[in-house]
Amino acid sequence: MGMRDPRVDAYIAKSAVFAQPVLEHLRTLVHKNCPTVEESIKWGMPAFLHHGMLANMAAFKQHCTFGFWKHKLVVGADRYSEDASMGQFGRVTTIGDLPAAKVIAAYIKKAAALNEAGVKVEKPKTKRAPPSVPDDLNAALKKNRKALVHFKAFTPGNQREYVDWITEAKRAETRSKRVAQALEWIAEGKKRNWKYENC
Repeated sequence: MGMRDPRVDAYIAKSAVFAQPVLEHLRTLVHKNCPTVEESIKWGMPAFLHHGMLANMAAFKQHCTFGFWKHKLVVGADRYSEDASMGQFGRVTTIGDLPAAKVIAAYIKKAAALNEAGVKVEKPKTKRAPPSVPDDLNAALKKNRKALVHFKAFTPGNQREYVDWITEAKRAETRSKRVAQALEWIAEGKKRNWKYENC
């Protein structure tokens, strides 16, 4: 049997009057079509879990949203998937804005089956360019071969942490202190946040 979370009851009760029947309708459909679903609050909104994230819903001042975690695999190219940021059904203000209950039921069952099968959604790999190293850090690295070798061996993300830390300094004095500190740590092969790596 699924588990209901009293925080979801409170969320629905605090939602706008128009949103309450919509959220209750969606909640009922999820529990009916995935009886072992568990509720939670994630990112400040009701979430439904079944072998991982299944779906979530939210209420705003003038509309509600409902979306599946693996929306592209669940709803595919259906007209409801056009704006994933608004859930798969767009801006919902009444139950009539939603597809028929049997359509949503089929989606819920499909989402549950995907989770049970352990299907993962492939995230697009974004490759960021290495950061632009500021002149003062670059000059300091060139004077310290050991630091330069380590810095070049760092991932672009690790390099960016040092660059951001140095360039965010508001005063020249602070910036020069950070360059000196960075050079010391880099020469030892330490990443910018090395102190927190083994916490």
